[in-house]
Amino acid sequence: MNNVSLQTVEKLEEETMMDYEAVVLPKKQPMYKRVWKHPFLMQYNRLIALIAIVNIGFLIHGITAGNWWSSDVIAFKAISNITIVNIASAILIRQQYIVNLLFKVATSVPTSWPLTIRWAAAKIYHFGGIHMGGNISGTIWFAILVGSLTYGWVNGLPGVSLSLLIVTYSILALLVFIVIMALPKNRAKKHNRFELTHRFGGWTALVLFWWFTLIFNGLHKGTLNYGEALTSSLGFWALTLITISIAIPWMYLKKVPIEVVNPSSHVVLVNFNYGVTPFAGSSTTISRSPLTEWHSFANVPAPGKEGFRLTISRAGDWTGALIDDLPSHIWVKGIPTAGVGNIEKLFKRVVWIATGSGIGPCIPHLLANEVPSILVWATRNPRKTYGDDLVDEILDVQPNAIIWNTDSHGKPDMVKLAYKAYKEFNAEAVICISNKKLTWQVVHGMEIHGIPAYGAIWDS
Repeated sequence: MNNVSLQTVEKLEEETMMDYEAVVLPKKQPMYKRVWKHPFLMQYNRLIALIAIVNIGFLIHGITAGNWWSSDVIAFKAISNITIVNIASAILIRQQYIVNLLFKVATSVPTSWPLTIRWAAAKIYHFGGIHMGGNISGTIWFAILVGSLTYGWVNGLPGVSLSLLIVTYSILALLVFIVIMALPKNRAKKHNRFELTHRFGGWTALVLFWWFTLIFNGLHKGTLNYGEALTSSLGFWALTLITISIAIPWMYLKKVPIEVVNPSSHVVLVNFNYGVTPFAGSSTTISRSPLTEWHSFANVPAPGKEGFRLTISRAGDWTGALIDDLPSHIWVKGIPTAGVGNIEKLFKRVVWIATGSGIGPCIPHLLANEVPSILVWATRNPRKTYGDDLVDEILDVQPNAIIWNTDSHGKPDMVKLAYKAYKEFNAEAVICISNKKLTWQVVHGMEIHGIPAYGAIWDS
């Protein structure tokens, strides 16, 4: 690091420490506005609630005007269709091309539009609520279908067979297990089991759903021949889309060479150059064992250069093993997929808040410098942990960055630091990349004061 940069950072640290404690947060928004900023009512959960309300509406219709259930006739097709629509929406919304399209549409809103509209559009990354809501609602509807088929079997109604019952009960047991493992507490505490359950359980469920569809359409073909009945059914085309959606990322599966820079025992910088140069704000999934475990990391492309880097810190068993036993090759899958950082395009000026290795997802945006920004980075001894080259690279594009050394100054109040930077830089939004607790603390802490703020929601 040159002397000018060193003096700049020391001066900034000294100035930050001098007025940091004097930061006074603005008055909170009125309660009727503030309550909607609570994490419990974030857009992710609102989408889950919206899907639940829509499905309750269909249920009420089926019970009343639809007359889906009677002593001698049950609308098995209607129940089956609404089940598959829920499950298809849950799966397709996660498809990488669809995710990129969602971000492209959302971030196309001009910065000249009112801030309230851009504030809302930037919440696009909460689309995972559709995934969760669709899966839960689809599972409940499938349970209703299983109960209806069981009633039909016991009472001798047409359109039910023993083989159909066997496959439906198998699917229901699998869906319930997948949903239970996907609950936030289980996903956090047993992430590897959750991932294996989702992958192998999902594949098994897909095969069983195809089996169900083939049997179901044979029993409900009416006057049509089997082929016509199958190709005219909603379930057939929905399953076709789901199958293609699941298969596409695996079509890009490849094992690629990597170059690793190991600045410390806590962090590795992994360099890729296999013909793909991702866009800033995207992520790539990597694995050492493609059938068992995948991990997603933010891509760090450098302007004007081919390839990209990943910043990987010791944050668990898998990353720890990777750092301790650095491979020469690693598996990649799918395409670069947009993440939360892309929403910076919706604002004229932003504040990037990072702690520790959260700097990784921030770097490509800082290097691209498409949106005026200022960085606030709190980490332990940045040069010792991440190396001089990386820190100097950041300072070259962010000479006024606030880099808070937690080894020297302890952990700061990131809400105060975020507000200080937001006010002094005259920013429109704050983007936080940190651990779950601190991210939500900063996002909620900003938004209750009427400041647009964003950060990952750990929904996958």
